[in-house]
Amino acid sequence: MDLLKIENLNKKYYNKIALKNINLSLEQGKIYGLLGPNGSGKTTLMKVIAGLHNQTSGNVILNHQALSYKTKADISYMPTENFLYESFKVKDAVKFYTDMYSDFQEANAYKILKEINVDTEFKISKLSSGLVGKLKIALALSRNVDLYMLDEPLNGVDVLSRDVIMDLITRSYSETKTFIISTHLVSEIEKILDSVIFLKDGNVELSGDAEELRLSRELSIEGIYKEVFKNA
Repeated sequence: MDLLKIENLNKKYYNKIALKNINLSLEQGKIYGLLGPNGSGKTTLMKVIAGLHNQTSGNVILNHQALSYKTKADISYMPTENFLYESFKVKDAVKFYTDMYSDFQEANAYKILKEINVDTEFKISKLSSGLVGKLKIALALSRNVDLYMLDEPLNGVDVLSRDVIMDLITRSYSETKTFIISTHLVSEIEKILDSVIFLKDGNVELSGDAEELRLSRELSIEGIYKEVFKNA
């Protein structure tokens, strides 16, 4: 069943075309890799889906509804930047999410934070980039929604923390939840992907079932990435 449909989507910033005629259908219960180098349009696409940026033209339909304040409630979006108040302690960030989102599972957030060794008494300004990454993931995954969008969740995170984050994502997955994960660190993430979307200069250059693409091209997803973006 399709959870998300994107039809003839275009996005312009002044004279720059960020997204060009995007057409995609994303099914419920799958993990999608949104792959491409910096500047390919990954973040713009996610922000349009999340309702943070308005599209110039085209439609985005979630659960058979056009984007609105209602559909925003069905999406947990984790941006690349550190959006948390630096004056907050970790526990303040958890309280903020508890107050902000009726679907937020506070007990689950604390369970994850304990498991991944993020001290809830620490100030966010004192956390390393790896700990901030873990905190952002814990908050995003502790919501109970249909669609999770994680923008470059492995950026600035050390190798061991990447393994922790990947484990959290796979454990949070279920047949009722859909994930879109953007990254250019393809080798780290390809083993958990059901489908892939290669974005190049705002266009969908290639998309499809990950295993079918591996078989048809006789390459890993990382190998296909290198082929698609070799001149990017």
